[in-house]
Amino acid sequence: MAARKYSRQRELVKEFLMSRKDHPTADVIYQNVRNENPNISLGTVYRNLTLLTGEGEINRLDVGDGTDHFDADTSPHYHFVCRKCGSVIDLDMGSIESITSAAAANFDGRIEGHSTYFYGTCRRCLRLHEHS
Repeated sequence: MAARKYSRQRELVKEFLMSRKDHPTADVIYQNVRNENPNISLGTVYRNLTLLTGEGEINRLDVGDGTDHFDADTSPHYHFVCRKCGSVIDLDMGSIESITSAAAANFDGRIEGHSTYFYGTCRRCLRLHEHS
């Protein structure tokens, strides 16, 4: 594969994403990267997110809310999605890779991975509910 040309805009997108743990959307990334580079367009942010995802440098998350979220942590890990506020949070838990083996046990094909999301109410929303 040919080496890709350096892009300050792509670096800004990646640096912003690496500084976050909240799995922002493209719009949130765009609004924040504009602080560093006011001339960047939303289209440029989308193109760079697509490129970075395609090259495996970031992950695109589809958590079921109709909007892609992005994660700079490409290590195997799981996510919790709050049904009240929509936040996407990394879960600190052991591997559940055994579900791939369990799924493959009665499947006549090759399973190459899985995507798992946990849904419920985050601590912040539970506290807000207690005080309302």
